[in-house]
Amino acid sequence: MSGLSFDAVLFDCDGVLVDSEAITARVLADMLGELGWQVSLEETMRIFIGKAVKDEAATIQAHTGFSITPEWLAQFWARRNVALERDLEAIPGAVSTVRTLHRQLAGRIAVASGADRHKVELQLAKVGILDCFEGRIFSGHETPRSKPHPDVYLAAASALGVDPKRCAIVEDTVTGATAGVATGATVFGYSPGGPGHSGADALREVGVACVFDSMEHLPTLLAGWASSRETDSRQRKDPA
Repeated sequence: MSGLSFDAVLFDCDGVLVDSEAITARVLADMLGELGWQVSLEETMRIFIGKAVKDEAATIQAHTGFSITPEWLAQFWARRNVALERDLEAIPGAVSTVRTLHRQLAGRIAVASGADRHKVELQLAKVGILDCFEGRIFSGHETPRSKPHPDVYLAAASALGVDPKRCAIVEDTVTGATAGVATGATVFGYSPGGPGHSGADALREVGVACVFDSMEHLPTLLAGWASSRETDSRQRKDPA
């Protein structure tokens, strides 16, 4: 037995395991500028964070008059991948946390991302944790609906043979957290501050159960979750 209160842990990838959001947004901002939409890096991150670019075609067309094509998307993905291969780093503490939980849960961890599979696999390989997720990588590009819908998380839980309500989900954006909450899972919101992550209050507003600011703390949070809930329950029943 793992000693944890959960049967599986499902991770988002971008902004949770890898520090990729600014890299991808920089490439996207450059390409939107080439279409005539001069948008800052900060604004690009605000508009597109947690979302698949292909799902924001209407937003892009409204600002540029350009209807994105498969060829344009392929160019974006190619330029993005070059930048990720060059600049990507892991979120601090993510690698050790993944390996700890992989061991504790006998491999019952998964990545459920809104990004395309190639990007997810590239990034996990780049930071050295692809082996922890072999056969347990799920992409919103391969489900009927991507985040904020719960499909990709439901697919991950089903493949692991785990009730979604017995899963912990780790997200850092309102879009992803909304998807996680919709499954009935317990959602942990990673919010270290700064661009690329939703704020703690915004995450709580969509139903995140716990907000934390260091990935190194996650195994301890998960391990103590049941006892902390029991303490809260007793305090509500027996106020001082």
